[in-house]
Amino acid sequence: MTITTDHSQAKADGTHSHGLVSTPPNKSRASRPHSFDVAQFPMPTGREENWRFSAFKTLTPLFAEEPATGHLEWTTSELPAGVTLADVDSADAVARSVQAPGDRASALAVKLSGGAKVLTIAPGTVVDEPIQITMNGTGGDVRGHVLIESGAGSEATVVIERTGTATYSEFVSVNVGDNAGLNLVMLQLWETDAVHAGEVTARLGRDSRLRGSVVTLGGKVVRLNTTAAFAGEGASVDLFGLYFADSGQHHEHQLFVDHAVANCRSRVTYKGALAGASARTVWIGDVLIRAAAEGTDTYELNRNLILADGARADSVPNLEIETGLIEGAGHASATGRFDDEQMFYLRSRGIPEALARKLVVRGFFADLIHEIGVPAVEAGLLRAIDLELEHVND
Repeated sequence: MTITTDHSQAKADGTHSHGLVSTPPNKSRASRPHSFDVAQFPMPTGREENWRFSAFKTLTPLFAEEPATGHLEWTTSELPAGVTLADVDSADAVARSVQAPGDRASALAVKLSGGAKVLTIAPGTVVDEPIQITMNGTGGDVRGHVLIESGAGSEATVVIERTGTATYSEFVSVNVGDNAGLNLVMLQLWETDAVHAGEVTARLGRDSRLRGSVVTLGGKVVRLNTTAAFAGEGASVDLFGLYFADSGQHHEHQLFVDHAVANCRSRVTYKGALAGASARTVWIGDVLIRAAAEGTDTYELNRNLILADGARADSVPNLEIETGLIEGAGHASATGRFDDEQMFYLRSRGIPEALARKLVVRGFFADLIHEIGVPAVEAGLLRAIDLELEHVND
C-alpha cells in the first residue's frame, strides 16, 4: 500500500489541513495517463485532480484544437562549439521526447506546433558561459514543443526567458545524459495579460545532475507542471522555484519527482510572495518512491509570504513511499503573513517602511536567487522584485 502525506489549502491566515491517508493505486500521481494522442485526454471540466486548483476559465482556449495564430520570436546568445539549436519535424520531435504529454494542453501543444526546437549539447562539451534564449510573445495563440538534450559527460547552464504576451502552451523535454550536469533556468517575465500553460519533463541518466530554477513574476495566469524522473542510479536533482503574484495574477506550479531507481537524491525548494487581495498561487509537490528505489534521499519545501489581506496560497505536498529501505524522505509547507516584528525592529532603527519591507522580502528570497548561479540573472531578479514591491499596498 502506498502512504501519502498531504497538506492542502494554506491560506492567508497560515492555516492548513494535514492528513495521513492511504492512496489507492488509481489515485497515485504515477497513474495519470501520458500520450501524444490528444484523443486520450477528453475536454477537461476543471473538476479533475490536476486542474481543480487552476484558473480554468482563463486556460480554456488552450484546450481547443485550433491552429495557432501567433508566434514567439526566438533570440539566442552566440552558441559555443558543441552546442546547436535546430528545427526538427514532428515525428522526430516525438521520437526524441523523454516522455509523452500528461494533459490535453501539452498534447495539443505538440500536435499543433508543427515540429520542435532542439537545443543539443554534445557529449563531453563543457560550456563556461550561460546559453541564453529569449522567447518573446507578440500576441495571439501560440503552441510550442522544445527539446533540450544534454549529452553524456557535458556541463552547461541554459537560461530561457519568456517575455512579451501570448496565450501559450508548451511541452518541454529535457534529457540529461549519464554523468552530465545541467543548470536549467526558466524565467517567466511575461506582460500582465499573458497566459501560459507548460509541461516540463526531465529524464536523468546515471550519475547525472540537474539543477532547475523556475522564476514566475509576469503573466495573468501561469501554470507550470514539472516532472523529474530518475532513469539511472546515482543521479540527483535540485528544483528551485520563486514566484511573486500581484493582484489579478494566478501562478501555479505542480511538481512530480519520480524515484524509480535506487540511490538517487532530490531536493525541492519553492517560495512565493503574494500581494493584492486577488493574488492567487498554487504549489503542488508530489514525490513517489517506488519499490525499486532503495537508498532514496528526498525532501521538499514550500514557503509562502502573504503581503496583503485576501491573497490566497494553496500548498499541497504529497509523499508516496513504496519501500522502507530509504535514506530519508520528508516535506514541509508553511504560509504566513508579513512579519510585523521584523518590520518594527527595522523601523525602530530608522529604516523607512518601504525600504524595510524590501529588505524583509529580499531576505525571504535571497537563498533561492543565489542558487540560480548566473550573476546577471540574480541581479536582474532583485531589481524585478524591488519593482514588484513598489506596487504593494500597506
